[in-house]
Amino acid sequence: MSETLDHLRRRGSGAVLASMCWVLAACGSDDPSGPEPPTDEGIAPTAGCTDGVLEHGALYRICFPATWNGDLVLYAHGYVPANREIVLPQDVIGGQSISGAVAGLGYAFATTSYRANGLVAPEATEDLVELQATVRRLYRPDPGRSVIVGFSEGGLVATLGAERYPDLFDGALAGCGPVGDFPAQLNYIGDFRVVFDYLFPGVIPGNAVDVPETVRSGWDQTYVPAIVIALGANFDVALELIRITGAPVAGNDFQSVSETSVGILWYDVFGITDARARLGGQPFDNATRVYTGSANDAALNAGVQRHSADPAALAALARFQTSGNLQVPLTTLHTTGDEIVPFSQSQLYGDKVSRGGTPALLTQNTIDRHGHCAFQGLEVLSAFTALMEKVRARVATPILALARP
Repeated sequence: MSETLDHLRRRGSGAVLASMCWVLAACGSDDPSGPEPPTDEGIAPTAGCTDGVLEHGALYRICFPATWNGDLVLYAHGYVPANREIVLPQDVIGGQSISGAVAGLGYAFATTSYRANGLVAPEATEDLVELQATVRRLYRPDPGRSVIVGFSEGGLVATLGAERYPDLFDGALAGCGPVGDFPAQLNYIGDFRVVFDYLFPGVIPGNAVDVPETVRSGWDQTYVPAIVIALGANFDVALELIRITGAPVAGNDFQSVSETSVGILWYDVFGITDARARLGGQPFDNATRVYTGSANDAALNAGVQRHSADPAALAALARFQTSGNLQVPLTTLHTTGDEIVPFSQSQLYGDKVSRGGTPALLTQNTIDRHGHCAFQGLEVLSAFTALMEKVRARVATPILALARP
């Protein structure tokens, strides 16, 4: 189970985009051991991939298909724990790489490791800006249109890129990202942890905002089995955990409840220490939260551990907040039963865009299904195709006729 959960986190469901390849007659392929980055600017692109390092230290990969349609897809990967090695995303499905799937559609492809792992959406957005500038510097002609595609944390990166750099990016596809209210996303994870600790005391050492390193190092071998055993031994209480938190499950069965619980708790265990370091304090706040749905709500609210967010952390979270002010097309994808990033995030973002006055630029695709980023290839392909139709309608200049001044 841990390998499956880790795949969803690390890839941010990027593998879903690769499944677009399945509906194509043929897909391009890439050679990660391709040529070194060119030293002369403005060369004509050739089929294959080039790796390098961006100005602020992020790794990058740029790939071109045999026949390029002149447009560029920039891929934003999902969350990676801060203690992992910085590497390029190697998102594959059925042996087919993401870059190969994009090449099969005729697009150039570019991705980056980001300059760091962890809670880095604002910095990752800047890395995509650097990445696009690198493509434009190295190759001629410049891409006619540039769009960002991202899932999970990468969905937030794609949305921030579209909102903050409409002069650089022509559109974005954001799947299953915390785009509506980032503090609410952190509180959702923290709430689940404190309720779990109340109902199953002592199973996970530490608390929602202070996790010992031994928990992370022993997560798969020690603590995941302990969580699963505790849930199974007190399944009625496990169902109470789901009722209180509102976390989506595929069904009221042991496997569904266990997978949802382990998945959400993973984000607290592996994310809170990095979040505190990057935000200058702890961001979770349940000081005045009223929890309901238990067998005894009065006892729950009296006994659950309370935390107040540090003002510095709340101020720092502003960098992660979307505005809803769109100047270029944005398409979102979200499943109704997303247990990691709740569907309410998509709804909140739609409200923001409506208040911002540009709802025509937002297309929201709702998939009635359980799971984080649990999209099918045809669903992603359809959303991407519709996005590009809106982008092309706004930018009608012949692409390959563009040249450097």
